[in-house]
Amino acid sequence: MLGAIAGDIIGSPYEWNNYKRVDFPLFSEASRFTDDSVMTFAMARALRNSHTEEEFARNAVESMQDFGHRYPRVGYGGKFAMWLTVRANQPYNSFGNGSAMRVSPVAWAFSDLETVEKYAALSAGVTHNHPEGIKGAQAAAGSIFLARTGHKKDDIRSYVQGKYYDLSRTLDDIRPSYKFNATCQGSVPEAITAFLEGENFEDTVRKAVSLGGDSDTIACIAGSIAEGMYGVPEDITVEVMNRLDDFLRGELEDWRKYLC
Repeated sequence: MLGAIAGDIIGSPYEWNNYKRVDFPLFSEASRFTDDSVMTFAMARALRNSHTEEEFARNAVESMQDFGHRYPRVGYGGKFAMWLTVRANQPYNSFGNGSAMRVSPVAWAFSDLETVEKYAALSAGVTHNHPEGIKGAQAAAGSIFLARTGHKKDDIRSYVQGKYYDLSRTLDDIRPSYKFNATCQGSVPEAITAFLEGENFEDTVRKAVSLGGDSDTIACIAGSIAEGMYGVPEDITVEVMNRLDDFLRGELEDWRKYLC
């Protein structure tokens, strides 16, 4: 999930100040983790503490709410912030891209695509139970899984187009008119396209940010897929770790131990 966190941090200065080129500073004083990273950590903890689907669904709610109260001001959407505040346990039919930006741990926790898709749906459904919210999480998680298990980009493109989204537009087609869109259907295909056109991890994230729109989340999703294929470069890892606090660094270490 480090790729998701790196994408989030790199994209964070540009969410409300879009920069539609790739020649931006990769890290600056304004680079910080947002709700995308916090909820990704929360999902990883829920997976670590679960042995059944029922446990995972319950733990996903508890973990997200616990992390949300620990980090209350990191940019949550309005409805999700209310869900955290009132400690409700019911989904609210969202199709926002929050379901896709937090799903990356699911793709690393299981060894077959069917289970990854099943748990991606569970991870989304506790809040984002609209079909598009579930679809976005499954498309992102499935792409990560295929990338990390040695599949080629053509395989990933065929998988996504066969089950989830039309990927016929290129980044150059998308970029000129693309605006902020926090829905799954309006940002997950764009993030996947950035991965498909990226030449390595850094290039993928730069291309994702260059689209504009919800830059941190698009870069988070694209980075999560790119990590599966390329890994995260050491220099980027160092910058990311320097921007996490002790608690989140500990959570990341716990996740790595869990995967081992």
